[in-house]
Amino acid sequence: MSDIAAIFKREFRSYFDSPVAYIFITVFLVLTGWLFFSSFFIVNYASLRGFFDILPWMFLFFVPAVTMRLWSEEKKLGTMELLMTLPVKDSDVVIGKFFASYAFMSLTVLLTFPLVISVSTLGNPDSGPIIGGYLGAILMGGAYLSIGMFASSLNENQIIAFILGVVISFGLFIIGEGFVLMRIPGSWANVFQFLGLGSHFRSIGRGVIDSRDIIYYVSVMAFFLFLNLRALESRKGH
Repeated sequence: MSDIAAIFKREFRSYFDSPVAYIFITVFLVLTGWLFFSSFFIVNYASLRGFFDILPWMFLFFVPAVTMRLWSEEKKLGTMELLMTLPVKDSDVVIGKFFASYAFMSLTVLLTFPLVISVSTLGNPDSGPIIGGYLGAILMGGAYLSIGMFASSLNENQIIAFILGVVISFGLFIIGEGFVLMRIPGSWANVFQFLGLGSHFRSIGRGVIDSRDIIYYVSVMAFFLFLNLRALESRKGH
């Protein structure tokens, strides 16, 4: 655990050692706020549904932007070999990096809380969907992060890692959407809906916490972190 904590502190601090983190957070908050309020007054209903509707699409681009450097930069700077020769387990490095990016992403999401305050002053929104929406956002964000980390472990070019992270995340998100499911016959539609990242987010966002949705997101995180670990072990084998 001490090794994981050390990696976590190193990685989390690195986000704020440059202006990148502050620029990222500012752009994310401004863009989500603008997109939300641009339709909020048209709908004229005190709800954060519009915010949670756009969040998966925001994550689709912002989360790979966070993860694209996690392994690609280590490879580019030549510090990957040094990191892998340290007396720490590969799994500890992967978990430490993941938790650091998870903490940064969660902090960014929680900084949108002023939207809750703004909506609450204009009406009386239901707290269930708000709590569920934030829980679902943090869980879904973790799934996006694990995918992005895996993509970063495959290539030292950050742009390619970003694009690959977007493509994989988009594929897992889109397969559970209605306009895709309507083209899939029979019981396969239920399978694709279950595999979709967005369908579980919407389920939690209704304010009903189902253990199946939580297990799904934890499983996605574990699966892609496992692939991340295998990619690192394969690199060491060469």
